[in-house]
Amino acid sequence: MLDMINADTPLESAPRAEVEPEMILAVIPTLNEARHIETCIRSLMTGATELHRVPLTVADGGSTDDTVNIVEGLKAEFPNLRVLHNPKKLQAAALNLAAEEHAGAEARILVRCDAHSIYPENFILDVARSLAVQGAASLVIPMDAVGETCFEKGNAWIVDTPLGSGGAAHRGGKASGWVDHGHHAGFDLGWYRRIGGYDESFSHNEDAEYDVRLGKAGGRVYLDAGIRIQYIPRGSVTRLWKQYAGYGRGRAKNVRKHGSRLKIRQTVPILAMLGSLSGLLASLVFWPAILLPLGYVGILCAASVLVALKHKSACGLFAGLAAGTMHMSWAYGFLKETILPAGQ
Repeated sequence: MLDMINADTPLESAPRAEVEPEMILAVIPTLNEARHIETCIRSLMTGATELHRVPLTVADGGSTDDTVNIVEGLKAEFPNLRVLHNPKKLQAAALNLAAEEHAGAEARILVRCDAHSIYPENFILDVARSLAVQGAASLVIPMDAVGETCFEKGNAWIVDTPLGSGGAAHRGGKASGWVDHGHHAGFDLGWYRRIGGYDESFSHNEDAEYDVRLGKAGGRVYLDAGIRIQYIPRGSVTRLWKQYAGYGRGRAKNVRKHGSRLKIRQTVPILAMLGSLSGLLASLVFWPAILLPLGYVGILCAASVLVALKHKSACGLFAGLAAGTMHMSWAYGFLKETILPAGQ
């Protein structure tokens, strides 16, 4: 029989602990997610009846669409559902505010959910139990991208590959184990509070920044590849550019704050941008230099064709465009924040 966690027992010292629903706080940060929020909530509430006893907070950053109205309309069906207004708008602030204002006296575990995701049955319970079993300070999980529109499909088919995300472990990864970073799913609230939660100065990359501080404090992060979510990627070049430019800025802030080094996969977009721009400029006086940007575009075009053939869909032809958008916007955001830090 599994041991019960009592209110004074740290999760890391109770590796075979049973988790009760009241010990969990699940949070969905939102901002204009009317298209996705009901599907997200219904997927989170699918499974064991205990899920309806788990406090589920939608921390909304001032949506101007029907997000809040949709959530309010679901309360009759899901009485555990609550809305928390997040005046700072950012995801980091949403998690911090929920942990401060909506975590009950019994709450020991914080589960972070994404409005753009579709969750498997019992996701919240599985995350909480895996976190307790592993005795981890944080639990991260793989994301499997899926698309609805044609551009989303092309984006989804490339983002989980080395050409897209660079082969990050939490992007379609298959192996469980201890990692330094991943897609956040669960937190030991004791650890979360001990290191001060998310840094609210980060609009993006707040998860990676948190993991750096957690590691320095002695906390460990476990990737459970058996708990997977489907993630709907951005559906246009404009939205994808904005998203990844934010990721690039966040990574630059992380490097500046902690002095951390970029991984090889993170340097590739910067090299692709600088190489392509240098080649274009140099070609004005030395025409063979044009082969640098042409070679990069050629790789993206080849990837598009291969993805389209693999999935037997013309939507795959958007894959190269999506990958190029991710590369260039990430590099742009990183270099801009490095050269001209926001607020300076």
